[in-house]
Amino acid sequence: MHPGRQLAVLGLLFAILYALVFFGAGAKGSIHDRLQPKLGLDLVGGTQATYVASLQSNGQPPPQTSMEEARKIIDQRVNALGVAEAEVVVEGNRNIVVSVAGEADDQLKNVGQAAQMRFRKVLKATGDNAAVAANPPTASAAPSGGAAPSASAGTAPKVTGSAAPSASTGGQGGGEKAPSPSATPSAPAPTPSASAAAPAPVTTDVKEQRAAIEKKVGPAAWAAAEKLTDPVDLSTNPAAGLPFKAFGTLTGLEVNALTPEMQFNVPTIGCENQLDKRPNGAIDAINQKVVACQSGAKMYLDVAKVVGTDIDTATPQLDQQQGQWVVSLDFTSDGQSKWTALTREAFQPAADDTCVAAAQALSTGATHCLVAVVLDKTVISAPEIQGVLTGQSQITGQFNAGSAKELADQIKYGALPVTFEPAATQSVSATLGKQQLEAGLLAAAIGMALVAIYSFFYYRLLGTVIFLSLILSGLLTFGALVVLGRATGFTLTLAGIAGFIVSLGVAADSFVIYFERLKDEIHEGRSARSAVPRAWARARRTIISANTITIMAAVVLYIVSIGAVKGFAFALGLSTILDLVVVFLFRHPIMTLFANTKAFMSPRVSGLGRALKRAPTDVKEA
Repeated sequence: MHPGRQLAVLGLLFAILYALVFFGAGAKGSIHDRLQPKLGLDLVGGTQATYVASLQSNGQPPPQTSMEEARKIIDQRVNALGVAEAEVVVEGNRNIVVSVAGEADDQLKNVGQAAQMRFRKVLKATGDNAAVAANPPTASAAPSGGAAPSASAGTAPKVTGSAAPSASTGGQGGGEKAPSPSATPSAPAPTPSASAAAPAPVTTDVKEQRAAIEKKVGPAAWAAAEKLTDPVDLSTNPAAGLPFKAFGTLTGLEVNALTPEMQFNVPTIGCENQLDKRPNGAIDAINQKVVACQSGAKMYLDVAKVVGTDIDTATPQLDQQQGQWVVSLDFTSDGQSKWTALTREAFQPAADDTCVAAAQALSTGATHCLVAVVLDKTVISAPEIQGVLTGQSQITGQFNAGSAKELADQIKYGALPVTFEPAATQSVSATLGKQQLEAGLLAAAIGMALVAIYSFFYYRLLGTVIFLSLILSGLLTFGALVVLGRATGFTLTLAGIAGFIVSLGVAADSFVIYFERLKDEIHEGRSARSAVPRAWARARRTIISANTITIMAAVVLYIVSIGAVKGFAFALGLSTILDLVVVFLFRHPIMTLFANTKAFMSPRVSGLGRALKRAPTDVKEA
């Protein structure tokens, strides 16, 4: 064999690993900061957020089954791999409390969002002119036209994907468009039934809210708003919005009680302080038209013809061509048919469809309709459809690795069955703390020291191999902890430390198997040089089998367990795999090198003295 090659591979592995530690994604601060693994809630404390569930329409709290389902989904969102060891518990009949290690305000910020995704065609669009309508400029300063809606193609997310031949999607204006398909256009998608597009039923509660709003804004303003069929044009008469000024004083909850048409047409109803302040779930109704905002524009949106449950999976990906993070969407079989039909309807609109005019209002040069991708109350994308999409699609935008993963997790793990409002976020102290961390590390150090002492006492020079192997395994494990903490959220808890300590015994077993087999070979009369490869060939299978059983046990434990036990299993499996790496790339190659040295041939120095002395003198070297 050529031991130098294995050692070179090990050196390259170390170089790559620690390059990720010091210069990889998430590496920042001083050298000390970059070498810090992510510690668990029980060791360093963390952040705790409380989310309060909204009451049902009958004024009662949500059922416990819904709360438990919400708890499971939130747990998956903050702890997708099960190794971050976040704590998610139901408290009382309305609260869910989430605790994660370290400073995690950003991680917890959107975890309680409903994550209801809807794909809706943009029927109409107008600018958010609420401020201008309520306070029109004087005649001398009157603008030549009303504020135009804006949806920047350079920054707004968009949806792209696999399309029919010679067709593709484009961004919101300004982007290069693919030529129209040369094939005969397919039949347009069926329009929703009359019942699907019917006005929302008005409950007694909504009637009471609207009566209160009518009283607040005045009968004249209310009557004028009810008669509007299109947004008020301020371009020719900036003062045309004054009769509706009282609507600008409504809260988001009050605006939510208005019809979508009134929300869209009344010029003094704006986005930032009203439409965006509506309660969670305000526009989740699938069979109702809704109003939503994006980039200073109000959009009147069609019924949702594709929803989040039509998506099979969502994954964050780095687009190599554009060098940016995207969220890739794979639809279910039925969902793909719906998505294809929706893009066909937007690409080939009916003659009387107003969606093309809406697209032109938002995107200069647009010739096809827009489809808005709505997450809860937010339009995260409204691309112009430039082809009939028949395959995988992508949501692109100004994502980083974290925000792309967050959105993908929200879509992948499903919508919460209950809407939540964040109540409080606070820091929590460690449940065990620094002393327990030091005790755990001390136990690991004592274990390594005892193994090293025993090795030098019993194996002498071979003890050096054992000691160096343990050091290399420790360095590999430490580097892996740092990288995994940044990439997957793995947090080191006392349970994980226990897993690493147990792995020391597994590593010691592999040493004993190899070295005792080496003694047997020498006892049979072979020299050290010939005994090393023979002992390795005979011990290798046993070492692999023993480590494989440990890894399988760790995998099973990881799959069936939760919480701290999952962290223990992950740590045990990781350290066992790294021990195998050291066995093959360091221990055997270094033994091959030692076998060619005079010191190793010395019975007193090598630690194989008794075996050499017992070897028959008349047996020739094999």
